[in-house]
Amino acid sequence: MMQRACSCGGARRLVLLVVVSSVVPIPGARAQAAVPVSGQSQAAAQPVSITLEEAMHRAQLNEPAYATALANSRSAALDRSIARAALLPGVTYHNQYLYTQGTELSNPPSHGSSTSTPRFIANNAVHEYVSQGVVDETIGLTQAAGLRRADAAAAIAAAELEISRRGLAATVSSLFYGAISADNKLRISEDARAEAADFTSLTSKREQQREAAHADVVKAQLQQQQRERELSDARVAAEKSHLELGVLLFPDPRTPYTLAASGNVQLASRADIEQAAGKNNPELRSALATLAQSNADVLAARGAYLPALGLNYTYGIDAPQFATYGPADADGNKVKNLGYSASVTLDIPVWDWLAMQHKVKQSQIRRDVAKVALTNTQRTLIARLDEVYSEAAAARDQLASLDVSVATAAESLRLTRMRYTAGEATVLEVVDAQGAYVTAENAREDGRVRYQAALADLQTLTGTM
Repeated sequence: MMQRACSCGGARRLVLLVVVSSVVPIPGARAQAAVPVSGQSQAAAQPVSITLEEAMHRAQLNEPAYATALANSRSAALDRSIARAALLPGVTYHNQYLYTQGTELSNPPSHGSSTSTPRFIANNAVHEYVSQGVVDETIGLTQAAGLRRADAAAAIAAAELEISRRGLAATVSSLFYGAISADNKLRISEDARAEAADFTSLTSKREQQREAAHADVVKAQLQQQQRERELSDARVAAEKSHLELGVLLFPDPRTPYTLAASGNVQLASRADIEQAAGKNNPELRSALATLAQSNADVLAARGAYLPALGLNYTYGIDAPQFATYGPADADGNKVKNLGYSASVTLDIPVWDWLAMQHKVKQSQIRRDVAKVALTNTQRTLIARLDEVYSEAAAARDQLASLDVSVATAAESLRLTRMRYTAGEATVLEVVDAQGAYVTAENAREDGRVRYQAALADLQTLTGTM
């Protein structure tokens, strides 16, 4: 009877659970429903494979500093077009209606009716309509200097964009190879943990066979625990490196992806590096463009000493009627309102309390600073090129030594374990051999990152990345 009651109660609970789940989604049910069932969904869930070139392309779309430099370069190109337009005549279609209070006095009738004169002498009639096309042109040295300055500013912006691109490329390269190194160190930690666990099992078997003391087991267990902690740290470091790179690559930095390293890049000769760096260095181009901009400022300041020639041509209507023809005169002839006027203005500077002279001195002072900056950029480029090339050469030479060290440490670990199994070595020797092997592998990964970072710096200097 009790068993039947329990079964009935269980059935009622099952029915209640089904009803509730139809109204309120169960987290487990939602998770099961979210599992992809089609091959296309499973393919979409696969991690994205990212090469170094793809990473740089994605970073250029997502990095704000590069976007700012790109916007500044485009804006400077438009400023150059605006400065060029300042050298050309400007056309304006001017429209105006003027109403002036009359004096209630009539002019002598010339077209059959009397008209009240305006009270303001500056205006021509009580009702005045102006509809004219105006062409203006100003010729002077200041406008030409403005075009030169805009050209130099556009060159500076283009150089700064290239500097930003190369800096972003160096950052992405560092993060890219750093993430690969973190993945490799994670694999090394996993292998080291497996080796420590295997050695713990070996010491336990030898203790059971009374071939080793319990202290060996304890030492092996301590070593295994240390390897497990190192594996946990390696996992965190790998995840952190992927997140740091993912910030530049994806809208969601938690997007899963894998890294596909390209082939090894050979280090070019010093002569080729120096030649490429001298021809294609954005810092040097920026310094040269800054000097050209300073020269344009000096030219513009000196241009204020010279006269400025202004040309004006106006065609249209300026009459009491908004019409092509006005009222007929006494002879019955219609007066044409359309007409033109032209003027030439020559402004000659005479005295401005030495303001122009001081502006010239200010521009010359800034030009001297630009010259100092240019020479400093040249010296810095030479020193940095030698420093980075020496770093790359040293890292390349040490990679072969690190490979030999890893092979030697692996052989030492194998032989030490064989000796320990035969009872000819102590547990401390095995632990030291394990530590030496892990250290050698980590050092090799650090050496690879060092070499890749040095190559990235060289490629940044030469513009080959």
